Parts: sequence; structure tokens; C-alpha cells
Amino acid sequence: MINNKKTFHSFCDDALADHDAVEIARLLKSKAISHKDVTDAAIARAYSVNPKINAIATECFEKASSESHTLGRGYFAGVPTFIKDNTPVKGLPTQHGSDAIRAKPEKKHGPYTRQYINLGFSVLGKSTLPEFGLNATTEPVHAAPTRNPWNIEYSTGASSGGSAALVAAGVVPVAHANDGGGSIRIPAACCGLIGLKPSRGRHVDSDQAKLLPINLISEGIVSRTVRDTAYFHHEAEKYFRNKRLPEIGLVEGPSHKRLRVGLMIDSITGYETDEQTRVVVHNTATLLSDMGHYVEEMPMQIPKSFIEDFSLYWSMLAFMTQKTGKIVMDRSFNSDRLDPLSLGLAGLFKKNYHKTPLFLYRLRQTQRDYAKAFSQYDVILTPVLAHTTPTLGHISPTVPFDELFSRLMQYVSFTPWANASGGPALSLPMGQTPNNLPISVQLMAGHGQERTLLEVAYEIEQAQAWRKIHA
Repeated sequence: MINNKKTFHSFCDDALADHDAVEIARLLKSKAISHKDVTDAAIARAYSVNPKINAIATECFEKASSESHTLGRGYFAGVPTFIKDNTPVKGLPTQHGSDAIRAKPEKKHGPYTRQYINLGFSVLGKSTLPEFGLNATTEPVHAAPTRNPWNIEYSTGASSGGSAALVAAGVVPVAHANDGGGSIRIPAACCGLIGLKPSRGRHVDSDQAKLLPINLISEGIVSRTVRDTAYFHHEAEKYFRNKRLPEIGLVEGPSHKRLRVGLMIDSITGYETDEQTRVVVHNTATLLSDMGHYVEEMPMQIPKSFIEDFSLYWSMLAFMTQKTGKIVMDRSFNSDRLDPLSLGLAGLFKKNYHKTPLFLYRLRQTQRDYAKAFSQYDVILTPVLAHTTPTLGHISPTVPFDELFSRLMQYVSFTPWANASGGPALSLPMGQTPNNLPISVQLMAGHGQERTLLEVAYEIEQAQAWRKIHA
């Protein structure tokens, strides 16, 4: 199951093979494979690679195996998955990736978990994340880092880094992810996956998201095929349909409509995108143009104040966690055990708390600015990240705070705009580095226009199939 010293995966000739979730669901329904065979295969794969990639926060293999004699309801009935460890699952603790919590098993599912499980998935456990999802790499201070299956010396991104590692390594075809600043798209980009951050309000909100002054968080999955992402969102709509957004429906292939595509290579942070990433984004722009889409470079539509505004909102979340963790997170919360990044961000907010009314006001205007940009374009093409995936340690929470903050500003400079505005955005793997790491691009669309993103993603996938880790 392992193909070289730096690349680790679990693909093999078992019930899962290299099928996507839609195909596994079809095979299960036709009884070509059994729920028990699929569950046992996923558990065996987890045992084979997790000691190396460290992507599982907690498991419930015995429970999943004991329930594998029956197939539940829902389109994805019997398809194995993991849920990110910031989302309550009955019978499992919710640690939020932090040593500051000693959580007991949850007594009930969280609101979003109910929507997710309603689709029929068989939950094998919970996936790793950085402390409270605040970092762009899954490297907790108190535990081993989650490693990238493509090259285990490198980061999986974050905050859904554990989910991305498990899907990329072949343990499960899809896994739960959520995104408050890039946390679906960044790990998808690092691990060569498809990651759609849907529009604000597209899915059921978690209890924590409901408490935010501005809800940045969107729920979803990371997957290896566009089809899985499209079918997932279609099925999720059957459980909860937000009438304020256009219906996505079932997207099964490209559209004949040709799009106006805006191209933005560099961000507003002042740091240039690195050369390897630039080449991949330009190649994607050329591919879209060759398909008949109209592509042109666009002026930046984002005010430079957005950098400080989003940074202070990010730091405010750390401060709120530090002060209200016992109430909002868990009674066992102990702020003395927070990692250096959380403490550094909380300290940054304390120095700037007087700016809160202004940065909240300006962030709320982001939705208007975003909508204005899409009066001229159907889709905007950017990098997901300003440089290629870093080695483990580069943005570890153990790096001195000022240096770490600077490195994160240089790295995560394209994804937050969609979170603040509430627009949908999609990560697609379009290239690779010389050391075998994926390089991805981001496609953004107007509010509620996930269908457009999925249609163009199908078209790109047909023209340039994604690399396979086991090929």
C-alpha cells in the first residue's frame, strides 16, 4: 500500500478500490459489494497509513464495524467517512484540535452533523485540525503533525488537514470539512483534492457559527472527483434548502454557456505569488480560453484595508475563545494550555480592540464589494495560496508569533475574501511541484452560483484529469 519512502497511500485491490463515493454508493445499492466489506476495507486502510500521516483525532471503528451488517438510508448509505473534530458527533469527544480541552463524549449530534449523517455516511471517526482551526497547517503542539500523503515532509494545510490527508491517502473517498478562512480550499489544494466552500447559509450552521458577529464558516467536504462534490451538495439540499439562495440542483457535467473569467494572479498583501504557482494559474487561464471562455486580467476589487480587517477578526476569534471557552467550547477548557499562535492572536486583538466597530463595519461591506466584482465576471480565477505547500515546521505554532504571522500573511492571501463576503469558491488541483506536491487554483463565483463552479470544474476535469497518488 506504500509506493515510496515519502509518498504514502492505502489504495489497493479491495472493496473500495479507487472508486469515488458515488460509485461506492452505486455498488452498495446493487449489492455488488457489501457494507461490511467497504467498512472493513476503510478500517484496514486507516490502520495501514495513519501511523505515518497522523490524520485521525479519534476513531469508532468497532462501532462502525458492528453496524456494517445493515445499510442505512440516504444516497451515500454505507459510504465511509470522517467528520472533522470541531463538529459534535454523538459518542465521540470534540477536542477542536486543542490541548486546552479534555472533552467527554458528546451526548448528541451537532446541527450540521445531523445534516451530514442524514445523507447516509458511515462515520469511522474524527479527523485532525489545528487548534480551533486558527492555523493554516495541521501541526498541533501537543501531538504529532498531520503529514501530506503526497510527500510526508510537507504540510496538509488546514484547518481540515486531517480530512484532506485521509481522502488523499485513499482511506475514505470523501470527508467532512469546514471553511472559515480557506479551511476547505487550502487542505484540498495541498493534498490534490476538490474543495468547494459553498455560499454562506447554503448548509445548516453549527451552533458556534450562529454566535459569530459575521459568520465566516461554510460546511462541506473534500473529495477526489467533481462528481462527489456535486452529488454531495445536491443531496445536502434535500435535507436543508435555503430559499434565499438559488438551488444548486444536481450538476452532472459541463454547461454549454461560455463564461467571462477575471484573472487575478497577485493578492493585495504586497507579496508576489511564487513562480511555480503563477505558471499553473496561467496554464489554467489558457485552458479556459482554449475552451472558448473569455479570460482577461482584472484589477483588484478588494480594498487594502481588508488585510487588517480580516486579521483583526481572526485575532478576535482567538480572544473570544480564550475568554469564553468554558461556555462556548467545553467546561474542561483551560486557557493556560492554549498554543502560542492562539495566545499571540488573542494578544494582537487586545492591542487593537478599539478598532472593532470599524473593522466589523468594513468586513460587512465585503459582500457588496464582492457582488460588484461579479457584475463584470461570471468567475474569478486566482491561486488558492500565494506559494507552494510549505514543509512541516514553516508555519508551526511554535514559530515566534511575529514571524509566524508574517509567514501566514504571505501564504494565505487569496481565500479569506470569499469567507468575509459569503461567496462560493472552489479549489482544483491543476499542477505539481518537482517534489510531487499538488498546486491548485481557486475559482470564485457570485453569491449562490455554486452550479457555475461545478459546471466549469467538470469541464476542466474532462480536459485535464487530476493526478492520482497511486498512479
